[in-house]
Amino acid sequence: MTTPYWVAGEPRTGTDVVAVRSPFDGAEAGRTTNATAEDVEAAVSAAHRSRAACAALPAHARAAALDHVSRRLAERSEEVAALITAESGKPLKWARLEVARAVSTFRWGAEEARRWSGSLQRLDTDPAATGRMALVRRVPRGPVLGIAPFNFPLNLVAHKVAPAIAAGAPIVLKPAPATPLSALLLGEILGETDLPAGAWSVLPVPNEVAAQLVQDPRLPVVSFTGSVPVGWSIRESVPRKHVTLELGGNAAAVVAPDQDDAALDWAASRIATFAMYQAGQSCISVQRVFAHRTVAAALTDRVVEAVGKLVTGDPTDDATDVGPLIDEQAARRVESWVQEAVAAGARVLTSGTRDGASYAPTVLTDVPADVKVSCEEVFGPVVVLETVDSVDEAFARVNDSRFGLQAGVFTRDLQVAFRAAQVLEVGGVVVGDVPSFRADQMPYGGVKDSGTGREGVHAAMEDLTEERVLVLTGIDV
Repeated sequence: MTTPYWVAGEPRTGTDVVAVRSPFDGAEAGRTTNATAEDVEAAVSAAHRSRAACAALPAHARAAALDHVSRRLAERSEEVAALITAESGKPLKWARLEVARAVSTFRWGAEEARRWSGSLQRLDTDPAATGRMALVRRVPRGPVLGIAPFNFPLNLVAHKVAPAIAAGAPIVLKPAPATPLSALLLGEILGETDLPAGAWSVLPVPNEVAAQLVQDPRLPVVSFTGSVPVGWSIRESVPRKHVTLELGGNAAAVVAPDQDDAALDWAASRIATFAMYQAGQSCISVQRVFAHRTVAAALTDRVVEAVGKLVTGDPTDDATDVGPLIDEQAARRVESWVQEAVAAGARVLTSGTRDGASYAPTVLTDVPADVKVSCEEVFGPVVVLETVDSVDEAFARVNDSRFGLQAGVFTRDLQVAFRAAQVLEVGGVVVGDVPSFRADQMPYGGVKDSGTGREGVHAAMEDLTEERVLVLTGIDV
């Protein structure tokens, strides 16, 4: 069976067949086809034509569509989770969590659609404006091109689609070539709604076609999640468009000296889990850890022990914690980066071996700051543990990076927590946990090479819209 793609809410099938295979064992997860040039044009044209109808769609209609998607994802959760695992190699336990998060993301979209109301501003603060009032609303900038990555093939698609529908903007979605099936299943569910024709399309296309879509003036907003070089090249190629970028990082955790044994157990467990979950293929996977000298040895022992207990292997097994990377090329890259670090003097505390597309969870220490596993985004199951002599030194080490997405700070000291929020050059600071924590309603995004703009339904809706002011005259305020 060939899974159709979606053009303006209608299923279509092309002739360029794409077989999607599991990175774990090569088993076929499903088939689809790349969208034809004619269907790509039809999708963009429909989005352009429907922009007024989508913007005028009542809040209750937007919310009803989003509620339906949330409900149907929940009803089909096991099916959807199995599909995510089949096409991405993500362990089933994490795939189930991703589905649950997508259910929440669409629910938040429905709620935000209902309260997307604008604000009143009195203007009679000056005598000349007596009797005047401004109604400030946000209106869609226009149709959106959403480009999604492979690592969360459902929920990061949800973070493109839900805000667009909630804000009244048509969206043309390009899923990742390695993992299109989850987005196409979402298209099937969207096809059950009463959204206007042209409100959404899901188009599997090669990356060169995506470049053409980026240039199309009928798609004035580009929302991209993916690699740093691609993201910034998009922004530079269309300077007059509104471009939002979520580009990843090399997330750090700081462990302060105020952590007792119980707190160190918690920190080690969380670091081990969220350095290795998704096989490290998360923008906020723990990559660097800076522990104060008074707790570093104890933390290191605990992290190594916790990593050693993680179950690796078949992602369809409920017990598996760590599955394969997206393909063997990615695993080979991680392997070469670890080898580079070892050659420069780093020590491997556990693992450091590759089997096909799988790379065993790896803990390193004594890593020079200028090797790739320290200064670039590993996007693999590798964590670097380092010792510092003060919290200020740890914060400086966190900031010594071209990335700035999120950071975690394990401390019970309120002053340290607020100082972290003040000085860390990141989009978000998580106190008492790893940088990998994310609630889907909160503003999420980074600074420096980690991108620009914010995800999180309400924040994304603001990115997809612009203010429009209506001034009322002769109002008795």
